[in-house]
Amino acid sequence: MTGNYLLQGVTITTGEVRDVVIESGLIVDKASTGTSHEVMDCSGLVVLPGFVDLHTHLREPGFEQSETVASGSRSAAAGGYTAIHAMANTFPVADTAGVVEQVARLGEDAGLVFVQPIGAVTVGLKGEQLAELGAMAQSKARVRIFSDDGNCVHDPALMRRALEYVKAFDGVVAQHAQEPRLTVNAQMNEGALATKLGLGGWPKVAEEAIIARDLMLTELTGSRLHVCHVSTAGSVELIRQAKARGINVSAEVTPHHLLLTEDLASGYDPVYKVNPPLRSTADVEALREGLIDGTIDVIATDHAPHPKESKDTDWASAAFGMVGLETAYSVAQQVLIDSGKSNFERLGAVMSSNAAAISGLAQQGKYLSAGSAANLTLVDPKDSWDPKPQTLSMSENNPFTGLKMQGRVRHTIYNGQFSYRDLSIMQRAGS
Repeated sequence: MTGNYLLQGVTITTGEVRDVVIESGLIVDKASTGTSHEVMDCSGLVVLPGFVDLHTHLREPGFEQSETVASGSRSAAAGGYTAIHAMANTFPVADTAGVVEQVARLGEDAGLVFVQPIGAVTVGLKGEQLAELGAMAQSKARVRIFSDDGNCVHDPALMRRALEYVKAFDGVVAQHAQEPRLTVNAQMNEGALATKLGLGGWPKVAEEAIIARDLMLTELTGSRLHVCHVSTAGSVELIRQAKARGINVSAEVTPHHLLLTEDLASGYDPVYKVNPPLRSTADVEALREGLIDGTIDVIATDHAPHPKESKDTDWASAAFGMVGLETAYSVAQQVLIDSGKSNFERLGAVMSSNAAAISGLAQQGKYLSAGSAANLTLVDPKDSWDPKPQTLSMSENNPFTGLKMQGRVRHTIYNGQFSYRDLSIMQRAGS
């Protein structure tokens, strides 16, 4: 049952300190006479719109040894998320109305965050035939974003058809930009360090060539393109120029690409093996600049859990991917706030409202607007903490272990109910 709460002395994104009142799951201007509220002292906490992740791998159905919708929802709630988008590379692949509806139902059963499925662009993620895009869009899951993430839609004719098809329902094609013929046996960022370590180089042009092609196709079709996990300075510049020309493109960057560099591969620890790979310091700086100036729209985690045996092996045999739901806010604070280069309004945009707008999540409501759903994240900017390998995810491939992080999610409120409170997960929202 939804409670009534008075959040006293909370700081909003403009810096103003005020009280926030929640009644029956909604934000209200002031407490209703005769209504009983639980009063919470929120001094020192910043209230942000509930975070929205455009790129989460929940692994269910098919790979429940890595993650389930329920465990991923717990991890997301602990990270301040009130909505997450479940990627399609499951087994069976989320390329039909039936599978995306199954994932949505599992999210409803977990009850901690809104789980929005992403549909596959092609049948079986094989890049040969368009999946049932229209059926998924018209299903109860109401899919609006389609991606073969993990696989690039490398056939330009097929990519064009996908872009044209989704226009009918204002859909978005989210591309994993990787020219496969340029990344055969690639293991890490191409350069002197890869040569020194004897690992196959992953050229930046493999990403940039696909982005350049897809930007032209998007301009041709007048459709909507979203670029997943941008990782190079060249990619940022391509997107910046495209936006200046009026092309309808959005882009995301992951927390790990904002903070970590290729140098971490020196110890051959597979926890740092990821797709796309960690890049150079210059790339990291360009990504940060692009996030601050608006070229990059959102921070998306690309949360990619794996069982221990898939990472506890030699580098070449290890799986690509990192978990990131529970540490994303701290990275965002470091890049935007602690650096002095941006503010909490921008942080709220890149962690929440921009992603909600791209996906069309009307249920996220408007930040602190009277009558809107209470989807809120309260953070303590001064809390210093040490991430552990084992988070609330079922997997331990956490690349931030051992790093001192500043800023932490304290509470998460989903549809007026606490899903995460005082650093503890609620078994179900409102429990």
